Amino acid sequence: MTAVIERDIELLEPQPDKAPGFLARIPRPSFFSWIGIPALVFMALVFIVPLVVILTKSFTDPGPQNFSDAVNSGIFRRSLWTTIKMAFFVTIVCLLVSYPYAYAMARGGKLIVAVLLGALMLSFWTSTLVRTYAWQILLNNTGVINKTLINLGLIDEPIQMIRTNFSVYLGMAHVLAPFTILTLYAQMRTIKPELEQAAQVMGARPSVAFLRITLPLSLPGAAAGGILVFVMALGFYITPQILGSSRDTYIGTAIIQQVQVFLKTGVGAAESLILLGIVLLVLLVAGKFIGIGRILGLNKGE
Repeated sequence: MTAVIERDIELLEPQPDKAPGFLARIPRPSFFSWIGIPALVFMALVFIVPLVVILTKSFTDPGPQNFSDAVNSGIFRRSLWTTIKMAFFVTIVCLLVSYPYAYAMARGGKLIVAVLLGALMLSFWTSTLVRTYAWQILLNNTGVINKTLINLGLIDEPIQMIRTNFSVYLGMAHVLAPFTILTLYAQMRTIKPELEQAAQVMGARPSVAFLRITLPLSLPGAAAGGILVFVMALGFYITPQILGSSRDTYIGTAIIQQVQVFLKTGVGAAESLILLGIVLLVLLVAGKFIGIGRILGLNKGE
């Protein structure tokens, strides 16, 4: 009995702290850590290594004066302004198209949601190149739209729609609108329909209820989707090249010209880094007001 009491007293006495060793403080890798290694290696090979190569070429082929040559190039400055203007208008078009689409998905029945969501996924699954060439077939002077208008007697000669800013904005909006639709849909799903119903019970028309309730509450999603589309539009090459006019040079075309036509790889690399810097600046400014997590879709439900 005495031995048991002494043992209990020893257990109750404060024990000296034993500092864990260095190896004990290192967290043991879990199963998910090991399976994430191939993904990290892939990201390094596909993104980090090319970026390092471009950075090296911009400063060494032939030297740091590549950046001054890029900035002083009139073609690059005009292409940069043309690209920024295009990205701005495409963002506006995407938001205007996405609001009614996302609202119908958020407030519609199961059948409507299934059809709209299926069409949205079909757009994602279709290649950008295929969609761009489809618009070329539709907008050509001998395309479907012009032929239909002529057969209906609405016009006498084809309307010049291809190789214009209109065709570029339309094709770009078709490619990028799904991103704004999804961000707006995710935001609108957090807005309770009872708020609009209460406003209509109080005498507000559905349009007024949307403008006074749904629209302000959905603005964070619209801002996040707009920033995402704007940034993605800055780096597009295929759609403006196929649908655009040779008079309007976009920044992707300007970089390609430096590399393939003028054989100035270093200047092309410098222009690419300038474009990357603009994208990072836009994301930095937007992140201050919106949050990078919301732009990337990581803050769902907020």
